[in-house]
Amino acid sequence: MRSKTPKIQKPRRDDRTIVIGSGNVFHDFGRADAAGAMAKAELAHRIHTLITASGLTQTQTAKRLGIDQPKVSSLLRGRLSAFSMERLFRFLNLLGQDVNVTIADTTRSEGRVRVYAKAG
Repeated sequence: MRSKTPKIQKPRRDDRTIVIGSGNVFHDFGRADAAGAMAKAELAHRIHTLITASGLTQTQTAKRLGIDQPKVSSLLRGRLSAFSMERLFRFLNLLGQDVNVTIADTTRSEGRVRVYAKAG
């Protein structure tokens, strides 16, 4: 006797759930340090963009930033736990970027951290 192939049911239209994110994936997943994590990710993204646009290899980038190549690889892959924001600021400086930090009053009960990058 031949076994029957299981019938795969397609999801019904009403089985779908759409969730609107906050704009910060780290907040959406409940990380306590969501604002800082998002800021670091945005800084790392800018660094990645600069490295890619410059055509530097990871070895050349490591020399310019004063770190070893495996750390460059971690940075480019978004593995940021070993990098403070201050260190990322320094990398941006070494890649020819000015970094400006602005502190302003807020009307909310708690402030937030945002990163803005001017198009080069």
